[in-house]
Amino acid sequence: MAERLSTRRATPTGNARLNAARPGKSRFALPLDMAAMEARAADTIPDEPGLWQYEPKWDGFRCLAFKEGEAVELRAKSGKPLGRYFPDVVSMMRELAAPRFVLDGEIVIKDGSEFSFEALQLRLHPAESRVRKLAAETPAQFVVFDMLADQAGSSLLDAPLAERRKVLEEFVRQARHERLILSPCSTALGEAERWLRGSGSGATDGIVAKLIAEPYRPGERAMVKVKRLRTADCVVGGFRYLSAGAQVGSLLLGLYDDDGKLHHVGYTSTISRGDRAALTARLEALTQPPGFTGRAPGGPSRWSTERSGDWQPLRPELVVEVCFDHVTDDRFRHGTKFLRWRPDKKPSQCTFEQIRR
Repeated sequence: MAERLSTRRATPTGNARLNAARPGKSRFALPLDMAAMEARAADTIPDEPGLWQYEPKWDGFRCLAFKEGEAVELRAKSGKPLGRYFPDVVSMMRELAAPRFVLDGEIVIKDGSEFSFEALQLRLHPAESRVRKLAAETPAQFVVFDMLADQAGSSLLDAPLAERRKVLEEFVRQARHERLILSPCSTALGEAERWLRGSGSGATDGIVAKLIAEPYRPGERAMVKVKRLRTADCVVGGFRYLSAGAQVGSLLLGLYDDDGKLHHVGYTSTISRGDRAALTARLEALTQPPGFTGRAPGGPSRWSTERSGDWQPLRPELVVEVCFDHVTDDRFRHGTKFLRWRPDKKPSQCTFEQIRR
């Protein structure tokens, strides 16, 4: 059972919460530096009847969108401005007839028929000309799932989710813009389970559950997120040392394509401290280039959290089973969890078919 969130907790009003945490005024209905409501992870979907609303968890850039007349601001979950990188979203918000609002949603990009997280990351470019070229070629969409201030400039933070959702649905209906997408929602557990089964490769990254009677809680982990976890057997094509020290820090994972080339697909760094010394010696005995014969680590990367180009290639002999939650462009979206070694598995059996299902 997922961790239960109390619906009886005493809560100050939305404005009081904001004023206490974020002093100062804003020309928008709400402060630009207000924090988005966040989610805590759970292993199972909460299923108390009548308490929860379920939504797909979108795999994009979380964004609060503020509008007041011609002024539009996009803020990431970190609080950093996003408008410079998504001028197409800023223009879209200006095109909406509503004079003011504050929305909570996700910026996504559809490249052809597929959603691409890599296309989002390409937008984080220092050259404005490059950003505008990309915006013209593949305009971003805004998937909206909550409304924090309405067209009159009134805060909706204190309103229960059910009421905010009604206002949001009417707002999107009136907006009628092809790049403003209303995220679906349901109170049916079966629908949430269907969304969860279909997540993990593409636009969605699991499901989010929200309490129907709750207000919006800026900065609090007041939602529940559940991700679809899968496993894959991967070849260890290389490794990296810890940033400080001479022991292994992470294993670099690879999968074979139909032509027999080994491509780097991600990493795992969940190695127990007690195993590092022996594992380092084992890996150093297998060091031999090239390691990866297809896509290799070490070059400029917009998808990996490991950015060092310093890695050691290995003979493709070791196979490890890892747990992962999301695949983007045939790569693990996040770091994976080490499960076990697979001495019974041939490296040639570690193919992309495992993660394309």
